[in-house]
Amino acid sequence: MHEFNQMSMTETKENIENWRKRLIFRSWHRGTREMDLLMGSFADIHVKAFSEGELEEYDRLLTNNDPDIYNWYSRREDPPEEEMTDVLKKLLAHQPSESLLGRGNTEAGKHKG
Repeated sequence: MHEFNQMSMTETKENIENWRKRLIFRSWHRGTREMDLLMGSFADIHVKAFSEGELEEYDRLLTNNDPDIYNWYSRREDPPEEEMTDVLKKLLAHQPSESLLGRGNTEAGKHKG
């Protein structure tokens, strides 16, 4: 029997929640502000609802270099077939500017002309 199967449900839920928190943290701390905003806003919206399989896909996605992810996102390059997961498809459809509206920026609509 695998060690994972011997864990209680509470321990398993705590481990998954800690995993989610780590993924969100890693998403907001990529190394460049652009990638922090892209990956962090995506993680804030999606990671809490990801299944374990999607968490694994996202964890693997985060191991890629920022320039590669950015080039896939900006459509400068096609992602390798093995990277084209449901999670990456969600990321490619993600619009960070929309998700960041209301993140404490009350000045956003005041400078119209």
